[in-house]
Amino acid sequence: MSRIINFILKIILNRNFILVFAVIMGISFGNYANYIKEYTIYLLVITMVFATTGIDSKALLPVKKLFKPMLMGTVLNYFVFGTVVLVLAWFLMPTKGLFMGFVVIVAAPPGVAVIPFSGILKGDIEYSIIGVFGAFIASIVIAPLLIKFFDSDANVSAWSLFTLMIKLVLVPLVVSRFLLYKPVFKYVAIVRGKVVDWGFAIIIFTAVGMNRDVFFSDPKILLLSSIVLLSATFGLGTLFEFFAKKGGVKYDRSITQVLLLTIKSSGFSVVTAMTLFGKEAAIPSAILAVIVLLYLLYLSIRLEFKKN
Repeated sequence: MSRIINFILKIILNRNFILVFAVIMGISFGNYANYIKEYTIYLLVITMVFATTGIDSKALLPVKKLFKPMLMGTVLNYFVFGTVVLVLAWFLMPTKGLFMGFVVIVAAPPGVAVIPFSGILKGDIEYSIIGVFGAFIASIVIAPLLIKFFDSDANVSAWSLFTLMIKLVLVPLVVSRFLLYKPVFKYVAIVRGKVVDWGFAIIIFTAVGMNRDVFFSDPKILLLSSIVLLSATFGLGTLFEFFAKKGGVKYDRSITQVLLLTIKSSGFSVVTAMTLFGKEAAIPSAILAVIVLLYLLYLSIRLEFKKN
């Protein structure tokens, strides 16, 4: 009996199950999402604090080794990924609100899942830490500029966007350094994974719930958004791997670069899109959460097949 209970708990507490569960609950009970939406920004800050404890300060020393991985993380996550997403979204999205949802996705920092999945996929963990850190810092400047460039009439100033990025990226990153203090971290380590998993799950539930009518009544938006995001994950990731292999890049480095290229923080983009542009703009981020999950599962299963 205890084995069955442990097996069920293992499934229920699995990150993939939690995110899938959040999507299903959002579609099924999305009317409750309106009660949560006002608190998502605070939930995101708490989640980001725990998530960024995965960025080990020791991996950021010495400083001279940081430049290339930080630059690569920034170029891949914003410029390469961003070009593909924005070009496709520009031609395919029927409304400005939906297009701005994709702009927010591009402006978002990489998903912190890049780091643990670099380990799971036998990638270069240290490189992933530095690359994620570089892209996080870059987002503080890139996000406000990008959003204002595509929506100069937005009811928010560039300075307000900059301060929002400070609150959502830099402050959690700084606070997380205190949680890494040994006497504190031994307790943080116990709950960190679940706080992050459930924090992002509630955010995804909110985005899906507030837009669940799209899943039922407007399959065209669902299809077009999926085309953009599938192209920028499965399509772009496959092309990058092909050319990296042709160029002689070792697997551990190339798979980490693929993750830096394709994995965005869907929780971050959900909250930012809803805060700045309303619920319609959060639709692409809700779909992104599902596609990123599928892509990470695909990479994990593919590695298992290669082993066998």
